[in-house]
Amino acid sequence: MAGYKPPNFNERAAASRAAKQGALEELRNRPAPDPAKLAEQQARREQRDAAAAERRAARQRALDEAKAAKLASKAAALAEIAAKAASPPAPKKTEAELKAARDERYAARKARKK
Repeated sequence: MAGYKPPNFNERAAASRAAKQGALEELRNRPAPDPAKLAEQQARREQRDAAAAERRAARQRALDEAKAAKLASKAAALAEIAAKAASPPAPKKTEAELKAARDERYAARKARKK
């Protein structure tokens, strides 16, 4: 019984050429794509791309609106702080006014307990 004899370079090169030639023949014998099918695929691709572009635009609009709302709220808060700083301070309450307010709270507490 003879042992395994590995193929030499010429045999490997010939096998490679034969495989490449077979693949090329298979590619040449393949039928041409149907133009209607290609047009349908292209239309679906364009529709998908348009939908994706619309989603990106909507997401960007939402981000821009959120950023604008945040800036507006910050500006309103700053304006409110500036207005408070510009207005004169409230006059201090006298001891009698403080005692009257305290007595009212006490009376309200007592009335709730009844």
